[in-house]
Amino acid sequence: MNIDVEIYIKNFINFFEKNPNELMELIGEDLKEVFYEKVKEVCYKNLDAGLDLIPTRTQLIDIVVSIKKNPKGILTLDGVFIETKYGLFSLN
Repeated sequence: MNIDVEIYIKNFINFFEKNPNELMELIGEDLKEVFYEKVKEVCYKNLDAGLDLIPTRTQLIDIVVSIKKNPKGILTLDGVFIETKYGLFSLN
C-alpha cells in the first residue's frame, strides 16, 4: 500500500461524490466501485513503472471503455451476451 496512491484515490472518489452527475455521464451509477478499483490498479502500475501515479487521460479512457465493454468484469460470449440483473441479454 502506498500512501500517495491512497490519498489520490480518496480525492478522486471525493470529487465524484461531490459531482455525481459527472460519474453518471461517464460510467453510470452501478459501475462506480469497479471504476474506482481499476483506477487504483492503474495508479499502482504507473508507480511500479516509475511514472507519475496519476492515470493519463488515455488510461482513464481505456478504463471506461473496458468497463462499458464488459460491465462488472462479467464474461461475455463473443461479446454478444451481457449479464444484467434480469439475466443474459443479447443484441442479436
